[in-house]
Amino acid sequence: MRPPKAHPDAPESGSRSALISVTPPDDGGNIGFLERMQGFARIAAAVPTCAVADVATNAEATLALWRRAHDEGCAVVVFPELGLTGYTARDLFHDRHLMDEVGRNVEKLCRAGRGLTPLAIVGAPLRVGTSLFNTAIAIQGGRPLAVVPKCYLPNYREFEERRWFRPGYDVEAGARVTVGDVEVPFGSDVLLHGDGCPDLVIGIEICEDLWVHVPPSTSQISAGATVVCNLSASNFVIGKAELRRLLAQAASDRGKCAYVYTAAGPGESSTDLAFDADAFICENGRVLAASRRFARDAQLVAVDVDLELLVRERITTTSFAECSGNHARPHRFVRFVAPAGPPAPLRREVARHPFVPSDPRQLGARCWEIFEIQTNALATRMGAIGQPKLVLGLSGGLDSTQAALVCAGALDLLERPRSDLVCITMPGFGTTEGTRENALALAAALGARINTASVADVSRELLVLIGHPAAVGADDVDELLARVRADPKLGDIALENVQARMRTLVLMTVANREGGLVVGTGDLSEKALGWSTYAGDQISMYDVNAGVPKTLIQSVIRWVANERASTWSVGDPEGLRRVLFAILNTPISPELLPADADGAIAQLTEGALGPYELHDFFLYHLVRHGERPARILDLARVAFSGAYPLAELKRWFRLFLSRFFTQQFKRSCAADGPKVGQVALSPRGDWRMPSDAKVRSWLAEVDGYGGEDAPM
Repeated sequence: MRPPKAHPDAPESGSRSALISVTPPDDGGNIGFLERMQGFARIAAAVPTCAVADVATNAEATLALWRRAHDEGCAVVVFPELGLTGYTARDLFHDRHLMDEVGRNVEKLCRAGRGLTPLAIVGAPLRVGTSLFNTAIAIQGGRPLAVVPKCYLPNYREFEERRWFRPGYDVEAGARVTVGDVEVPFGSDVLLHGDGCPDLVIGIEICEDLWVHVPPSTSQISAGATVVCNLSASNFVIGKAELRRLLAQAASDRGKCAYVYTAAGPGESSTDLAFDADAFICENGRVLAASRRFARDAQLVAVDVDLELLVRERITTTSFAECSGNHARPHRFVRFVAPAGPPAPLRREVARHPFVPSDPRQLGARCWEIFEIQTNALATRMGAIGQPKLVLGLSGGLDSTQAALVCAGALDLLERPRSDLVCITMPGFGTTEGTRENALALAAALGARINTASVADVSRELLVLIGHPAAVGADDVDELLARVRADPKLGDIALENVQARMRTLVLMTVANREGGLVVGTGDLSEKALGWSTYAGDQISMYDVNAGVPKTLIQSVIRWVANERASTWSVGDPEGLRRVLFAILNTPISPELLPADADGAIAQLTEGALGPYELHDFFLYHLVRHGERPARILDLARVAFSGAYPLAELKRWFRLFLSRFFTQQFKRSCAADGPKVGQVALSPRGDWRMPSDAKVRSWLAEVDGYGGEDAPM
C-alpha cells in the first residue's frame, strides 16, 4: 500500500519554479571575480564519528563537520546513510523514543545551521504515517528543503533493511511530507537546483541505489542532475572499496557528472560488520579526492567540481541528450542557495601537463598504447598500398626521432628488414654537427639506411633566382651565412621556408625512386600552432605523429629508451639508448638559421614561440573542454603557480590563440594520421573549423583579464 499524497495540488512534476527559496547568508558584500573560481562548485563528503542510537551526539558531530564545510567554502556537504542514528541501530529503528529523538535533533540541526552556507544532506530514518523510510534530508537556511527516500532496500546476505523500512519507489510522484513544522517535497523525483550556480543540480540516492542495474541516478541525470550524492553506510569486506569506485566512476563517466559517495565512519556497531570510513568524489570517470579509509577521526573530503566541463561534455557527446530524452521522467526542482563559485585557491589538482599522466605506471601504459597505435596504424597503411619502403627526413630532433622509432616498429610488425627504412638527413643553413651526428647514430642503431642530401646549396641558388638580399652576390653558402649573422633581418621567413620546401622535394623524389611512402614527422602541438612550412614539412604521405603533443612525445621516446632500446639496437646494445637520451637533451630547434660562432644552435623554438608546456596546456583546455579564455588563464595560474608570471601567461596564450586561428588552413589539408588521444585536429575527424574564423573576441577576453600574481 502506498502512503497517501498529502498535497494533491503540489506543483506540476517537472516544473522548475521555486518550491522553496532560502535567503543567502550575508557575506559582507559582493565577491570579486578573482576571489571566486567561476564554473566550479566545492562539494564535500563528510564522515563523522558515530555513536549508535545516540542521536544528540551524532547531530553534534554532523554540525561540527557542517561548520567546517562552511568555513572551507563548500556549496554542498553530504553525510552518511542513517547518520543521525547509526546504520546499525537495527530493531531500535522501531523504538518510539529513538524516532522522537531524530525529530528533535533534525529541528536542532536546522536551527543551528541557519547561518551556514552549505546545503547539508543528512541521513536519517523518517516516519511517514504508518511507514518508516530510510531518507536523505536536505537542509539549508534554517529549514529542511526536501526529503529523498532510499528506493532499493537490500534484504540479502548480511542486509535486512526490509525488516524496518519501506522502499522509496512506493512513494507516489509529487508527494510531500512535514519535517518539524515545515512541509517539503518528498520522493525520488526531487532534484535540488543551486541559485547563483545554475549548472549545480543535485540528485540523491542512498547506498543500495547505486548497486542495482538501473539506479535512480539514471533518471536524475537524464533530468539534469550534474552532481549525484550517495549517502551510504556500506560495511566493508575485502575488495568492496575497489568495486565501489568502479561503480561510482562508471556512473560519473556515463552520466557526465560528479558522484559523491560517503560511507559510515568509526563508531558503527562491530557486532557482525566492519565499516571503513570510505568517502570519495568522482568527476567524469575519475576520482578527484578520497578519505583515509579506516581512520578513527572525523573527516571532511572537499574538492572543487568542474561544472562547466561536465556541461560541455554533455553538449559535445550528442548521444547523451538522445539517451536522456529516452529515459528522463518528470522531476521537481527545489531551489537552494549556492555561491557562484568556490573561494580561491582552487581546491583540485590542475595538471601542468594534462597530456602526460603523473603516475609512472599509468604513464608507461600510456606510452605503450601510443606507440602501438602509431606502429599498427602505419603498418596497416603500408599493407593497404602495397608494402612500400618508408622514406623519412631524419633531423636529429624529437619529432623525426619518434617517427623513426614508429617506422622501425611497423617494419618489425610486418617482418620486413629495417633497411626498408630510408632515412635522409638534409643539412641546411642552421644544421649543427651535434644534431647531424645524432641523426646518423640513430639510423645506425635502428639498422636503417641513411643518406645525406644537403639542401644548403640548392636553397641558396633559389634565393638568388628570386633576388633575396642574403643570397644575391654571395658566392657560396658560407658567405650567405656570414651576411645573415651580420644582419639578422636577412634571416627572414623566405630564407627559412625555402629549406623546408627543398627538403620535402628531396623526400618526395626519393620516395618516387624507391617506391616509398614519405612519413611525416610534425606533432600535434606543431599542428595546433601551425609551426610548419606550407607545402614543406606540412606535407607527407602519412603523418604518424599527428595525434601526439610535444610534451608527450618526449615521454614516449624516453619510454622506448628505457623499455625497448636494448633489444632494438643494432650492434651496440646501448647505442640506441645513448642516442635517444642525447636527442632528448638537445634544445628544440628547426635549425633553419645559421648556428652561432661556436657552432651551437642559435634558433631556439621555445624562445620565439613560447614554452611547449604552456601551449599544450592551452591546447588541451581549449579543444578538449572548450574552456573560455579567462577560465583557461584561471587554470593556468593554478597549474603554473610560481613558474610564470601572469603577464607571461597572457603573452603566450595570446600567441597561441592567434596562431591556432590563423593557421587552420594548414590543418584543413593535413595528411592522414592516427588519432591517439582525446584531443585531435584532423579536419576529417575531431576538428572542423573554418580557416577564416576571427580570433578577435578571444584575444579581447585575454587582454581584459586582470588580477594580481597571487596563488589561486
